[in-house]
Amino acid sequence: MPTAPSAALSFRSAVDADVPELVALVESAYRGDASRAGWTTEADFLDGQRTDPDGVRAVIANPDAVLLVVERAGELIACCQLEHRGDHVYFGMFAVRPGLQGGGLGKEIMAEAERHARETWDAKEMRMTVVNVREELIAYYVRRGYERTGELSPFPYGDERFGVPLRDDLAFELLVKAL
Repeated sequence: MPTAPSAALSFRSAVDADVPELVALVESAYRGDASRAGWTTEADFLDGQRTDPDGVRAVIANPDAVLLVVERAGELIACCQLEHRGDHVYFGMFAVRPGLQGGGLGKEIMAEAERHARETWDAKEMRMTVVNVREELIAYYVRRGYERTGELSPFPYGDERFGVPLRDDLAFELLVKAL
C-alpha cells in the first residue's frame, strides 16, 4: 500500500488548458490496462471511454459546477466534479492517479469536496451514482458516510460516450450523504 507523501495537496478549479490531462487521468483511473494499477478499474465490465474532451469541457463551462483539480507539488494527481443541483450537490468524475490509490488521498479529497459543497452552495446533502456491480467501491463510499438508497437508474446502453458494456446487468445506484 502506498504511503501518503508529505507534500500538501492543493485544489483549484479546472480550466480549458487542463482538459487533455484530465481526460487522460480519468481514463487511466477507470479503463484499460493502466487502470488495473489501482483499485477503481472498471475494465472488467466496461470497455471504451469513460469521458472525452467535450464532456470535461461541459463540466468546466457549467456555471452550477466546478471540476476540482487536485495537485501535489505542481503535478495533477486527481480530480472530482461538484455540481449544484437545487437541494443537493452531485459528486462525480472522481479520479485519483492509479499508482497513488490506496494511500488515503481519496478520503482527503472527498473531505475537501464536501467542505466546498457546504461552503459554496450551503449544501445539506451530497449525492453520487455508482455502477451497481462495483461492490468494493460502494463499500468505500459507505465507509466515508454515504448511504445506499437502493434506487437504481438505467445504464445508458448504446451510448458509447459512457463506455461499451461487457455485461448486461449494469445500472447506477444512488448514494447519499448528509453534510
